[in-house]
Amino acid sequence: MSTIFTILAVIFMVAVAVVLVMGLANMMRGGPGNTSQKLMRARVMLQAIAVAVIVGALYFAR
Repeated sequence: MSTIFTILAVIFMVAVAVVLVMGLANMMRGGPGNTSQKLMRARVMLQAIAVAVIVGALYFAR
């Protein structure tokens, strides 16, 4: 069970990094601010899910 949580945690952490880079790239090239705002909101949501999965992995690893 903890292996599934570990794999999910890695997937969500990679997703957070990808969304972060996309948002930073959009800001650096002068893209629309609305897009950057949406990407940063998505990043925060993904981070919350990643933290919840990590806590679940730690809980079930006992």
